Amino acid sequence: MTGPVLEMRGITKTFPGVTALSEVNLTVRPGEVHAICGENGAGKSTLMKVLSGVHPHGSYEGEIRFEGEPVAFRDIRASERRGIVIIHQELALVPYLSIAENIFLGNERATRGLIDWNETLRRASALLKRVGLREKPQTPVADLGVGKQQLVEIAKALAKEVRLLILDEPTAALNDEDSAKLLELILELRDQGIACIIISHKLNEIRRITDSVTILRDGRTIETLTVRESPDAEPRLSEDRIIRGMVGRDLDQRFPDRTPYEGEDAGQVALAVRGWTVRHPVDHQRTVVDDVSLTVRRGEIVGVAGLMGAGRTELAMSVFGRSYGNYVRGTVEVGGREVVTKTVPAAIDAGLAYVTEDRKRYGLNLIDDINRNISLASLPGMRRRGVVDEHHERSVAERYRADMNIKAPTVFEQVGRLSGGNQQKVVLSKWIHADPEVLILDEPTRGIDVGAKYEIYTVIDRLAAQGKAVLFISSELPELLGMCDRIYTMAEGRLTGEVARADATQELLMRQMTMNRS
Repeated sequence: MTGPVLEMRGITKTFPGVTALSEVNLTVRPGEVHAICGENGAGKSTLMKVLSGVHPHGSYEGEIRFEGEPVAFRDIRASERRGIVIIHQELALVPYLSIAENIFLGNERATRGLIDWNETLRRASALLKRVGLREKPQTPVADLGVGKQQLVEIAKALAKEVRLLILDEPTAALNDEDSAKLLELILELRDQGIACIIISHKLNEIRRITDSVTILRDGRTIETLTVRESPDAEPRLSEDRIIRGMVGRDLDQRFPDRTPYEGEDAGQVALAVRGWTVRHPVDHQRTVVDDVSLTVRRGEIVGVAGLMGAGRTELAMSVFGRSYGNYVRGTVEVGGREVVTKTVPAAIDAGLAYVTEDRKRYGLNLIDDINRNISLASLPGMRRRGVVDEHHERSVAERYRADMNIKAPTVFEQVGRLSGGNQQKVVLSKWIHADPEVLILDEPTRGIDVGAKYEIYTVIDRLAAQGKAVLFISSELPELLGMCDRIYTMAEGRLTGEVARADATQELLMRQMTMNRS
């Protein structure tokens, strides 16, 4: 076809008290990779839920035309029958079923009401080959890494004869190698005539693979920009130009200026981990953190870099109350005093705080409100005669809502309804109010737009300027280089290097992150 494969015109979607989308327009051409950018809460995911039938026809205003025809999807199965398939950031795979079973779940290959397993395995093998996955179709999904699970999701979409593939933050949880493979696959699908819509906060990836970008801000279409004139052409659109559209202004710098800590105890070691060794929680013969020793001083931000599987999260979780793996040996000192952190409450009492990389699973109670989530880590300090002082609890939540610029009508807003950036601010508020000596941040800006990132970076710098010690784990090397005073690198559970900020480069860090175990 010569016309657009997708046209969305005047899409308006409201929730009680909130207009999520207002007169949004989107046009996607056949065989195009089209990015949708915007800050958290701009309406990107809501727009895709309208398109895919999650928000059914009748619950929004406006018109959708697909392949030249008006469409009115009542549910997600109706959109999939037309060849529109969405892959959400939280993958919808059943871990204990095989790859083949997941690919055809709800779309089974059956004869006379019985599943044809030979046909299922044959077609699954062909689809796995098409997406470049070498695993056997009988392999349980639980045995796959996140990167390979993403490929299974795409194979599942191809099984539904997809013509428009929507990917919501597809590389958010992937390392650089898996991200590169997935992006190459998206380009291959484009070359096969499959149109793709990609939602991503990684602007370098957008410039690398997309043809056009539509920018949303506050639920409205701001502009649609051309990234390249042809699939083989170099991108002509800069990251700064995309950022200007997203935030409505030039962002002169990605990272705030540091204010050094000038207290009397500046430079003193706040956290010392020595000889820390932990084994896998199931495979007790496998060491996931191997003899790690590191220090963080007061007022210092220290980074930890490593590829997926390097042991960074395992280190953080095991130090924080031994909440991962089987402890073997090692000591933790806070403020020069050895502490025993066998449980999470003991770790909190010792002055540690841990902002998890998975805020929805471990960091928040999504069905509770902002008020209660912020108080969770410091309830003993809010009690009065053995009962939580609700007035004090609310005043604390109101203060952090203002200080952290949490975008919500009241502190009684359910956290699950907030955007990712605002959810992350609630997590940070919870731990900041606990007043820790050491704050361990694990991927604190994952899945967050550039504007919200800057706000969170400012909060982290402010904590360091107050004398807090920050251990900063990130998969984004520019983030570590922009934020940290020193950077440790890990590979295969061991520390492989330590680099001062002045000497650090992406190339040096990557070389140390890929060092083999000696």
